[in-house]
Amino acid sequence: MSMKKFALKLSVAAVALIGLQTSSYAVDSVSVEAGAGSKVQMLRLGAQWDWKNTAWWQSNGTHIGGYWDLTVAEWHEKRYNNTDSSKNFTDIGFTPVFRFQRDDKKGFYGEAGIGVHLFSSLYNNDTKKLSTAFQFGDHLGTGYVFANGLDIGLKLQHFSNGGIKQPNGGVNFAVLKAAYRF
Repeated sequence: MSMKKFALKLSVAAVALIGLQTSSYAVDSVSVEAGAGSKVQMLRLGAQWDWKNTAWWQSNGTHIGGYWDLTVAEWHEKRYNNTDSSKNFTDIGFTPVFRFQRDDKKGFYGEAGIGVHLFSSLYNNDTKKLSTAFQFGDHLGTGYVFANGLDIGLKLQHFSNGGIKQPNGGVNFAVLKAAYRF
């Protein structure tokens, strides 16, 4: 896929996510994430909905809350089929995320999530194969939310099909996230 087509796909996805803001189920934040793993890269757009009025384990001005994360990503395999050729594919994901944060949702946080993803094609890159388009994606992350709503975070993310079908080599990413909270 050319860079022009990729930019067009991301633009359409961004407009769709912004359009969700006008509905009665308004988006609470939007995000852009860039990730890298072993000979693979990912660029992801997301929309998040807070679990409003949900706070577990409240103590000293902090609590565990969370949000729903709906994402669309484009992956770039650099060693497709163990050759020097490359391949792009799309990933759509939905993840419930638990977050340990201050009650005002500003400052430092830690989070963890396990969600489901659907790939547009099978992953086969640099000796790693995932034999199903359905994948689980789990992550651990940390970050900081500024007073203006800007959220900068870093997370480690793992994808696998949970042993549904072999081979299931798994794919790991380091992901940098920038989000804006409305």
